[in-house]
Amino acid sequence: MPPVLVVVVCFALYGVGYLVYSRFIAERIFALRADHPTPAHSMEDGVDYVPTHRFVLFGHHYASITGLSPMLGPAIAVIWGWLPAMLWVVVGAILVGCVHDLGALVVSVRSRGMSIGAIAEGLMGRRAKSLMHAIIFFAIALAMGVFAYVVALLFSAGPTPETTFYPESVVPSAVILVLAVAIGWLVRRRGWNLWALIAVAFVITLASVIASPLMPVKWASVGGWTWVLLAYAWLASVLPVWSLLQPRDFLNSLLLYLGLGLTYVGFFVLRPEFASPVLDTHPVGAPPMYPFVFIVIACGAASGFHSLVSSGTTAKQLDRETDARPIGYGAMIGESLLGLAAVLACTAGFVSVDAWKHHYHDWGSIQGLGSSMSAFIEGSTRFVSTLGVPEATARTLIAVVVVSFALTTLDSATRLLRYNIEEIGSTLRLGFLGNRYVSSTVAVAAISFFAFYKIEGRSAGLALWQLFGSTNQLLAGLALLVVSLYLVQRRRIALPYLVPMLFMMVTTVVAMTNKLRAYAVEGNTTLLVVGGIISGIAAWLVVEAVIALRRYRRLPPVTELDVELPGPG
Repeated sequence: MPPVLVVVVCFALYGVGYLVYSRFIAERIFALRADHPTPAHSMEDGVDYVPTHRFVLFGHHYASITGLSPMLGPAIAVIWGWLPAMLWVVVGAILVGCVHDLGALVVSVRSRGMSIGAIAEGLMGRRAKSLMHAIIFFAIALAMGVFAYVVALLFSAGPTPETTFYPESVVPSAVILVLAVAIGWLVRRRGWNLWALIAVAFVITLASVIASPLMPVKWASVGGWTWVLLAYAWLASVLPVWSLLQPRDFLNSLLLYLGLGLTYVGFFVLRPEFASPVLDTHPVGAPPMYPFVFIVIACGAASGFHSLVSSGTTAKQLDRETDARPIGYGAMIGESLLGLAAVLACTAGFVSVDAWKHHYHDWGSIQGLGSSMSAFIEGSTRFVSTLGVPEATARTLIAVVVVSFALTTLDSATRLLRYNIEEIGSTLRLGFLGNRYVSSTVAVAAISFFAFYKIEGRSAGLALWQLFGSTNQLLAGLALLVVSLYLVQRRRIALPYLVPMLFMMVTTVVAMTNKLRAYAVEGNTTLLVVGGIISGIAAWLVVEAVIALRRYRRLPPVTELDVELPGPG
């Protein structure tokens, strides 16, 4: 089947998913109401709880959930062929990822904007909350330690072309930060028109992208860049959301819309053929296609990290309940579109079958950052340059999009880790952790550990990174479990959450068992112990869920909208 026709079918599936399935979930399952007060209004504090226009919040949410993974995951997964990668990116997002994100957002909005971990306490008990907090703390700190290192590497200008990535992306990234702070202050303090400021700022951003190849920042210190990024993450965590996160993420989302739009238009104009096979079940050196195609793609189709964004920053800013549908379900479709673009760039973006086979000749050849990034960036550049955009400008635009969205994930996730630490402090009655400056410092310290501490000569984050894919998907399964319990407790239709939950849990258990067996054979004690602990926590949570379900059968259904949660402290 021609790639153009395949993509048209994918677009049609997205349309049916949003227009039909998301409406069913929003109206029939959750009964969203525009007049039901959200935490952004009932708990407004001007720092974290801030009612936000749905278009601005969509951009913030979209930028926060869209990091490197939806580009890197598919860039690796296409080694099994374009069909399995595309099926999971599209169908997996519609039936699992979008449903997951929307459910986590709605349940959090009806739980005073608390995290999915704290919500577990109201549904399963105090032990469940602590177990969820442990997994969330590990997952965010590990992932952001790696992200800080990766962005620092992308910024750095090494002594050779092989060690130099995209130093030209530094200036546009800095320009976006300065513009975001200016927009936040002018809108909030001076009452200037948001849309006029955004329009001007976007033009300036594009100008910086076009000019950036002429002014790369040639600083080679990866460690130095990492400290700069951690300092930025701390500031983004403590500042009010309106002063940096909201305008920055909205500007970044516009940049992504542009890059993604040009990529798809260029694809339809070029009308390329697939250079990869439809299906290859046994690539050289690769693990089994099931379950690892699902684990590798991760955020491009379903991600537990999204439940933390939905139930973290986004739930605290939702203006109306009905905005949850376009933001929760719609933004995940947007991320899936990016994942689909990555599949196309890494299959149809190659100039020939031989070129694809040379790049994807075995599993080991695609594990490095440079290899995965180059496949996505070069394929996307080919599509965009078809429209007459100079190749250097097209390459810089795609590179800036990649770096910018890694940064937005870093700053939003640091804030999410701060929330998690504050909730842990509440559980342990450590009141000082309720101070956002203290909790942000603890969050950055945890991220720094994974960025800098060495295990066998590698940073702890990189050494433990093999566990993140499984942990992230495990967290998605647990978030679906929490939403399922919420619906069962209220005697609402729970099947759209129970089925994806079971699929995610079984798939992740198979993957984790496979990896633990490999760690034991390799004698990798660190990964074996940490992976075993994570698996044990997950099993414990499943037991807590079963106990809760048995308890619900003896009790009358809950009829109110909100989850019953203990107060802070």
